[in-house]
Amino acid sequence: MSVDDNRLLVQIASYNTNLQGLKGIPQDLVDWLSPTLHVSKFLTRTRRAPDIVAVGFQELLPLHLGFAGLSSSVIDNRNVHILSQIEAHAPNGERYSLIAKEVNVGVALLVYGRDDGVARRATDVQNRWTGCGPAWMGNKGAVGIRFRVPGENGEFGETFTFVCAHLTAHAVKLQDRVADYRHIVRTLLFPPLPLSNTPSTIFDSSHLFFFGDLNFRLDIPPAHPLRSMITNDQFGEALTSEDTRVQVREYDQLTIEKRKSTIFVGLHEGEFWKFKCSYKYLLGEVDKYDYRRVPAWTDRVLFASHGDSPDEDKSKTDVLLYTSIPSYTTSDHKPVVCLLHLPAPSAATSLSAAPLIHLPATFTPDPDPFSNYKRYLGRTLDRILGIIWWLVNVLGAGNTILGIFNILFAIGLYILWRLRPW
Repeated sequence: MSVDDNRLLVQIASYNTNLQGLKGIPQDLVDWLSPTLHVSKFLTRTRRAPDIVAVGFQELLPLHLGFAGLSSSVIDNRNVHILSQIEAHAPNGERYSLIAKEVNVGVALLVYGRDDGVARRATDVQNRWTGCGPAWMGNKGAVGIRFRVPGENGEFGETFTFVCAHLTAHAVKLQDRVADYRHIVRTLLFPPLPLSNTPSTIFDSSHLFFFGDLNFRLDIPPAHPLRSMITNDQFGEALTSEDTRVQVREYDQLTIEKRKSTIFVGLHEGEFWKFKCSYKYLLGEVDKYDYRRVPAWTDRVLFASHGDSPDEDKSKTDVLLYTSIPSYTTSDHKPVVCLLHLPAPSAATSLSAAPLIHLPATFTPDPDPFSNYKRYLGRTLDRILGIIWWLVNVLGAGNTILGIFNILFAIGLYILWRLRPW
């Protein structure tokens, strides 16, 4: 397969860093962010760097700092670090620029473009965020970035929408995850399309990429032979076989719900069963699961393009690479990376003719008229909780429990002082 044509290469990378802030990723990111060094078998001519690189994080930093909105230093550090690594390992010395970044509590997204192409032409950049935690707080939710890339010869071009999400955890909360996804579709809204007064959804785009810690688990039936192994190393050993993973994928909640058309209608995914489950690992271990949770493919990348038919499962986008990176051991998740070869760009010459994703007639995304109310209520509660939590942490010298004890102790001393007999 040759990729030295006008079809864009898009690289998606996602990692739940386990609330570790600046300690969340190693200094050398080559295994994660430079997959073109490892996929030369796909290229029949010269090695080619991605045109667009999107990097998403979940649990970016300690939760109290995220709630308080104190994420700037971490996301800025991530930007400098990632940009330096992309350029250091670019196969032909390509240079990149940050197109946009967005963060909400612990969910973050940074999108880069090559200086000799997408970054130079990208325009109409838009950032959005939404929360789907309790009372729409941002401990769970999504961030989005959209921009347009005009054609080389003056064509209007295509729009690209990237969404990084973190959905509700725990195996039994499947319906909460389904509700989270639907909430994101209804509230992560962008400006209206031409001739419309209604905000546009994530699907009103030429290309959509939806990824992150989506938290879907495995529901292996009690009668299945693997069910008795899910709490010990036998299950991890079984997962080393692709034949086993092919069996297990049939019990993946995301796959089941997608087939039922309850979520991710119109989106496609590569062969996730080609790599081992990305969660839950013992910290410090390359290949050893923590069996307090059933291993699962929680970290996923889905996509859709305007060239896809709503009546077919197959996408016009080619998946060149989709895998996890076992060598990262500071989180209970493994990062995932996906390299996508998009369809040939559209020759649209006007805004009204810009290509959009085609959806089945049975699915029409419905913008929530109260989306802004919900988003800003959630953010207000985030900040109130975050500042209080941060102050408690400070009073406890970095320990929340100690901070609560110190506050209660001080209150007790004050009460005793007020009740003194003199």
